[in-house]
Amino acid sequence: MRLRYNFRIHPTAGQRQALARAFGCARVVFNDGLRMRQEARVQGLPYVSDAELSKRVITQAKKTPDRAWLGEVSAVVLQQALADLNAAYRNFFASVTGKRKGPQVAPPKFRSRKDRRQAIRFTKNARFQVTAGGKLRLPKIGDIPVRWSRDLPSDPSSVTVIKDAAGRYFASFVVEVGDEPLPETASEVGIDLGLTHFAVLSDGRKIDNPRFLRRAERRLKKAQQALSRKEKGSNNRKKAVVRVARAHVRVADARRDFAHKLSTRIICENQAVVVEDLSVKGLARTKLAKSVHDAGWGRFTAMLAYKAARHGRALVRIDRWFPSSKLCSTCGAVAESMPLNVRTWECACGAVHDRDVNAAINILAAGRAERLNACGGTVRPAA
Repeated sequence: MRLRYNFRIHPTAGQRQALARAFGCARVVFNDGLRMRQEARVQGLPYVSDAELSKRVITQAKKTPDRAWLGEVSAVVLQQALADLNAAYRNFFASVTGKRKGPQVAPPKFRSRKDRRQAIRFTKNARFQVTAGGKLRLPKIGDIPVRWSRDLPSDPSSVTVIKDAAGRYFASFVVEVGDEPLPETASEVGIDLGLTHFAVLSDGRKIDNPRFLRRAERRLKKAQQALSRKEKGSNNRKKAVVRVARAHVRVADARRDFAHKLSTRIICENQAVVVEDLSVKGLARTKLAKSVHDAGWGRFTAMLAYKAARHGRALVRIDRWFPSSKLCSTCGAVAESMPLNVRTWECACGAVHDRDVNAAINILAAGRAERLNACGGTVRPAA
């Protein structure tokens, strides 16, 4: 399994200028390649192959006065920019022909120097390395100090240098990691995701929804109001833009940290985890869109998936149309309707249910039914 390990880096002023130059060169090569293919399509010419595109956009362009400055950065950075363009075209063609599942992929678009995120990638061909002093050595940039929070499990195959909207720099290493099976446990859990509580577990535990964006709204509002008062094109406006971006990244970092810690704890404590296959995009088109995005269910379930695969746990996704809230976990009867304002309800059999806990119990039972037992048959819940 390949994972990304991200670390904060602190380049000097000269190194920031070199990185800005590399960002610009990679962006220009990407845009030149995209423009060349678009012009060939308009003129009815054959599709420009990857090798021909690299020859014309990088090798021959360096010999012209208009693109001679491409030689000031590592050639690997330029080649990786074209590799991103080629991958974008392949994904687009696979989506159009039906070979790629999921939502339709749009054709590649031009990159802008005003994009909030700038990135360049170095592979092993660039001969980047981590020095004995713990610095990241990049060709034509130098040794950049890294804030190491943990050790790399193996030699990285590539490193991506990222500058985010808040002006922070990160080094993202791609490393190969092996499976780390955890000791087996008899515990299994079903999870009902919601907005009142972020997650309700089948054992009765309720995890509060942190609502990071809601809690930071006042600070965000003041920063955006200050930005709106600044004159366009002024240095004060540029500073205000960075302050707004920093306020947003604090929210995003807190949400990501919460999801990592909660998913790790759940995977460590349980042998099997059952969740609903929620349509987050569909829910994000309702009046609850802001709260749905603030919860971050998609990222949380994605973390559960890769951590379960790495640590030898089972993750089961049940159908989103499964009536977990309306189904009585005691007798199996299904209620006719269950409005959202009903938090506690009583079944005809006499059982009184907490809506969310009952849903989590039913989710766990449905997940057990889909798993195979030792004889190869499905395990069905009791009638």
